[in-house]
Amino acid sequence: MIIMKKVTLFLLVAAFALTGSTLASAQGKYGADSAECIKYLSYYKEYYKQRNYDEAIPHWRMAYKLCPPTANQTMLVDGTMLMRKLINKNINNSIYVESLIDSLMTIHDTRAQYYPKYKETTLNNKGLDMINYIKNDPQRLHEEFKGIIEENGEKTKPQILLFQLNTACQLYQSGSLVAEDVIQEYNDVMELIDKMEPKSSVEKENIDKIKTDIESIFISSKVANCENLIELFTPRYEANPNDLQLVTNIVKMLSSAEECTDNDLFLNAANSMHTLDPSPASAYFLYRLYSSKSDVENAMKYMQEAIASEETDAIQDGQYYYELAAFCFKNSNNANAFNFALKAAELDPSVSGKAYMLIGTIWGSQVCPGNEIERRAPYWVAVDYLNKAKNADPSLAEDANNMIKQYRAYFPQTAEAFMYNVTDGDSYTVSCGGMRAVTTVKTQQ
Repeated sequence: MIIMKKVTLFLLVAAFALTGSTLASAQGKYGADSAECIKYLSYYKEYYKQRNYDEAIPHWRMAYKLCPPTANQTMLVDGTMLMRKLINKNINNSIYVESLIDSLMTIHDTRAQYYPKYKETTLNNKGLDMINYIKNDPQRLHEEFKGIIEENGEKTKPQILLFQLNTACQLYQSGSLVAEDVIQEYNDVMELIDKMEPKSSVEKENIDKIKTDIESIFISSKVANCENLIELFTPRYEANPNDLQLVTNIVKMLSSAEECTDNDLFLNAANSMHTLDPSPASAYFLYRLYSSKSDVENAMKYMQEAIASEETDAIQDGQYYYELAAFCFKNSNNANAFNFALKAAELDPSVSGKAYMLIGTIWGSQVCPGNEIERRAPYWVAVDYLNKAKNADPSLAEDANNMIKQYRAYFPQTAEAFMYNVTDGDSYTVSCGGMRAVTTVKTQQ
């Protein structure tokens, strides 16, 4: 009996000790008023689970007031969602909303401080909430985004990088940042986004879109002049000349700047872009680049490459041929101009009138050696094509007729032609300057 009493007493003491230890532990986790903390945590959570957020909010507020941050991380996560609900519900009450936004940011900061394992996620969530809820305060946003980016590096949500550069551009416009600061921030942001490793095709697509948006913001801000862009991108190009995204970006950036395409960086980047990802568009781009420099050989090379592509159709090829013909004629390359214009007319009926008009102009300007008839014969060919031009495109008739009138003045007299054993209407082959055409003898009537 005595032994039984001792055992019972021992068990009671042990139970009391265990209970006391649990209470002490609970008091440490749930704060000085642990019972109230636990009560309100339980109350708000029940309403929260039922999605009865209006009832959950006052109980959550009490829990947040009574419980230490270490009591329950879910309390902080749920709190951010409840603050968003309140902000959206009271969006027209600017003063109240401002205080709610401050509370939302404080909850994020608290979670980041007490739950470092989830700091990266918390700071990204904070950044996204700032994007959604803080307006017209680029200075605050810029500083906050900068802090988030410094902490998270390439783990930063790409949207935050986009808005970081946007606020930097806004501060530049207001005079708070100088161009060099914005250029450096652009460079830093692009380096980070290049390091990001998307986990899915959807995520990659999102990152690529945001990267394009970052470039567009930088371009439209007109922060960097040509000299700054060359200084910024030359070392990056030299380090990674085979980076397609980089060279495409360089071409885009320098194209957007005033008078910034006549430099080695632009030319090298454009060639790299075409080599890495050849297409009719990139070949045509290089044609335009070299044609602007009057580099006939390279201009012809790239335009013919664009035409040879299986991705272009006959109509597009015809338009390309006409443009190339006009370029060659402008640069005194009449033989190629003639041949390309013929191909243009053959492939695309919509440019045939212009092509024939161009051929007429080419022959009309051609100086041929030989006797009197041989020197004047090109005007016969010119008139042939000018007549074809106005027949193909009546809108060209007035200009064509004026040129025909001009060229007729150089036709030989009937007697003069007879002296060279040719008469009006005879077939005549003209061969001059690498060009050849069959026409008929035409004399002044």
